[in-house]
Amino acid sequence: MGVEEQRAGEFYVERDVMNELCLDKLARRRTHSTRPLLKERVKDSLRCSVPKLKRSVLSFIPILSWLPCYSVRQDALGDLISGISVGIMHLPMGLAYALLASVPPVFGLYTSFYPVLMYCIFGTSRHISIGTFAVTSIMIGTTTERLAPNSNFMSLNGTNGTQILDVVARDALRVQIAASTTFLSGIFLFLLGMIRFGFVVTFLSDPLVRGYMTGAGIQVVLSQLPSLFGIRVGRFSGPLSQVYLLIDICRHLPETNIAAVVVTLVALAVLIAVKELNIYYEKKMPVPVPIELITIIVATLISYYCKLHSLYKVAVIGQIPKGLKPPSSPDVSLWGSIVGDAFAVGIVGYAVNISLGKIFGQKHGYTVDSNQEMVAVGLCNIVGGFFQCHVVAASPPRTLLQDSTGGKTQVTHKDLHSCMHIHVSPLVNIYLHAVLACIVLVNLRGLFMQFKDIPELWKSNKFDLLVWLVTLVCTILLNLDLGLAASIGFSMLTVIFRTQLPRYSILGHVPGTELYLDTDTYEEAKEIPGITIFRSSTTMYYTNAQLYLDALQEKSGIDIGMLLMKKKKRDTEEKRKDEKEKNKAKKQAKKNGVNRRLPNNTVHPDDKRDEEKGSPDLKLNQTAIALVDRPINGQVNWGFEQQGNGFDQDSKTDIHGNDHITQMSSTGREGEMGRSSVNDTHTIILDLSTANFADTATVKTLKNIFLNYRKIDIDIYLTGCQVCVVEQLSSAGFFSESIPKSCLFTTIHDAVLHSLRLHGASDVPIIYEYALDLTCTTKM
Repeated sequence: MGVEEQRAGEFYVERDVMNELCLDKLARRRTHSTRPLLKERVKDSLRCSVPKLKRSVLSFIPILSWLPCYSVRQDALGDLISGISVGIMHLPMGLAYALLASVPPVFGLYTSFYPVLMYCIFGTSRHISIGTFAVTSIMIGTTTERLAPNSNFMSLNGTNGTQILDVVARDALRVQIAASTTFLSGIFLFLLGMIRFGFVVTFLSDPLVRGYMTGAGIQVVLSQLPSLFGIRVGRFSGPLSQVYLLIDICRHLPETNIAAVVVTLVALAVLIAVKELNIYYEKKMPVPVPIELITIIVATLISYYCKLHSLYKVAVIGQIPKGLKPPSSPDVSLWGSIVGDAFAVGIVGYAVNISLGKIFGQKHGYTVDSNQEMVAVGLCNIVGGFFQCHVVAASPPRTLLQDSTGGKTQVTHKDLHSCMHIHVSPLVNIYLHAVLACIVLVNLRGLFMQFKDIPELWKSNKFDLLVWLVTLVCTILLNLDLGLAASIGFSMLTVIFRTQLPRYSILGHVPGTELYLDTDTYEEAKEIPGITIFRSSTTMYYTNAQLYLDALQEKSGIDIGMLLMKKKKRDTEEKRKDEKEKNKAKKQAKKNGVNRRLPNNTVHPDDKRDEEKGSPDLKLNQTAIALVDRPINGQVNWGFEQQGNGFDQDSKTDIHGNDHITQMSSTGREGEMGRSSVNDTHTIILDLSTANFADTATVKTLKNIFLNYRKIDIDIYLTGCQVCVVEQLSSAGFFSESIPKSCLFTTIHDAVLHSLRLHGASDVPIIYEYALDLTCTTKM
């Protein structure tokens, strides 16, 4: 489609040139705020009514809004199939991720049950699968092993002198630590959600979240390597813990259990092959093959009949109790040592939840409330803390499975079949560690596919690529908690750094329109002689104000410092010359006897009458000297010296706000008379359309620009200011008698027309051509 075919038509605009004062009058600017006072807002928030109470209850308990409208005919079958498929996946993942959290495997099953029920009631996403997740599990494991290391539970066997590990006491303390951390993180999230703190997720950009999850996936892989090779290694925490873990794994590789490696290779081959077949035949199969469950059953039977544990020392899960445990209160005494970990793991879990929730909400056309999600996840963790669960989050593999198998509502989240997982057969006791580790690794496939982000970000946005890579490295080297903090800090630094490197442009006019575009980008954008239009691609504030000034001088070609110094030097020389002329005139007058003095040193009566009346020649000379020497609002009127007595009678358009002499353009004495630049610039227009706030540094910088450039006879105009920026400038006392609001124009076009009207009459002929092209009646 050509350009002519894409044109939508033409329109015509005919109006007066608008500055801020004219715009306020035309659009009838409000003199009072339409926003209610704080007192009224507080009263309104405390006022109760039946509709308001109903809205509050439905927003806090979303299940009451969607469950009465549930369609059994349309949604029940899909939810049932999806729930069974996801529930089957919960079993191996719950057992495996409990090992990552360094708690007995059965507590992973508890985590897959109680919090899921809570999310069904309070959650707003219809597709994410809440439960155990590798990232949060390994963060909990870091906390439990830091506060309850194996070394604290070693005792000396008096018979043979060997050390014995009290596994029961260790696991009991670790369960208490995990439950207390979960409960405290839930309190944090619940309180933050109630005060509408859901916007915190905006600090977690998509590259940061994806890089963080990829780094966490690498940590999960490292944590599962000992199970794959059948070796025992130490557990490390803190910065560089993953480096120490990798070194320890390499050191113990000679102790590899060959039987465990064989089980690992076979399990990986089967899992990967069937997973690929599930993806390939996704549209043809109503339900994916539950290969995780099948693998666990087959491997458990082989382990039972071949006695892999007793004969070949292949590690197994161990005893898993049946049934549910009664609730118990978390240990409050541990809160002082886990407060930082609880906050970090809660934020990470929430970030994963809201990220997946928004992705699938956009896909299926519904809204996920970030604040309610924070409340829901908080309640899940609070209830889970009473039942010895660890922190929950949405799992990408289970969420994808739930979506692909036809899940449509939160009914799927109930996963009532999870109850069956608590009553598994005694064969669960001989689940192989290696098989569970393989299930974990295979289900991390989606995380490792995110390495494809690197070439895509390299093409699209290198700053985002840098955030992705730094987040990955920080997560691996500094661990998950410190890595998250460092990644957020670096992400904020990139934003600040990008504001330090904006694009500064000189705008030119596109003939036949009122458009002003970057002259470096558009060939048809031509600069208007005598007018410099300057724009920054970002807002000016305290960190880049000086850069703004430097770029303005560089782009405009006006070295303000040098010109002010020359002006000061010229003023000094002219003052010295005037003093010499006055002294010389006095001496000459005395010598020629112009002032006739009587013997008693009095003025002659004729001379006295002339002084009282004022000689025309004398008055003219005095006026000329006064106009040259007298500053007009801080600037010397060079226009009078070059053009004579030029007055502007229209005080309404006087940019200085006074009925003073308007500055006229100079055409040939710039070196002698101090004109601003080589190209005879008489006006600079600052386009502030990209600014969204004005801090103290912005106000001071703009004041200095007005003051300094007016000293060298250049008019300054501001255009495109948003209402909030104008209000902030007014509050900061920017506008005054010397800088009135009439120097602020609605558009660049208005400012250009105003400048041409003031300066075009005495300028070069090309100005007339532009003036005709830029008439107030504009054709587009």
